[in-house]
Amino acid sequence: MEDVLDLYSEPYDRQQPLVCFDESPVQLVSETRSPLVVRPGQAACYDYEYKREGTANLFLLVQPLLGWREVNVTAHRTKQDFAQQMKLLVDVYFPEAKLIRMVVDNLNTHTPAALYEAFEPEEARRITRKLEFHYTPKHGSWLNMAECEFAVLNAQCLDRRIADVETLQREIEAWQSKRNEQKAKIDWRFDTGAARVKLKRLYPSLK
Repeated sequence: MEDVLDLYSEPYDRQQPLVCFDESPVQLVSETRSPLVVRPGQAACYDYEYKREGTANLFLLVQPLLGWREVNVTAHRTKQDFAQQMKLLVDVYFPEAKLIRMVVDNLNTHTPAALYEAFEPEEARRITRKLEFHYTPKHGSWLNMAECEFAVLNAQCLDRRIADVETLQREIEAWQSKRNEQKAKIDWRFDTGAARVKLKRLYPSLK
């Protein structure tokens, strides 16, 4: 835990940026009846019935000190999908960085080994050489700031029924562009000192 919190306390380093990574499934849902026409002064009305249209997966990367985020929509969240996100991170999003410090949870796909299953060894090594993984504790994924960004995404963009992947991508891109233009940052205040007080039960006791 303190490993992650110490990272959060450091200033932005262009050569060694901190990036928080997380993923989340999303349910695609369509209407079974057309919503009623909205009249001035009235809230929109939707029928409680809906139709399931399958699921999609969202990969979210956020640099909290820069106010930058990228959300990618995929059909699955396999090791190969994770590996492709890491390649984008290294080659597209932060190509000039010497080392990218990643905060991820303990999901079994979030490992350097995933890249070796997706790419030839030389390519996998090239990418992993530029990545430094920092894992949140077991049952402590809330320490990943990417979850904060997912909460904003869910509240501002995914709080309605979305029927297909194309609409989902379009809505997320519009939300993402606005957030990045605003350089919206995450005001993280839980540091190591606070952890030692509020979570002292997790620390070993010396007698």
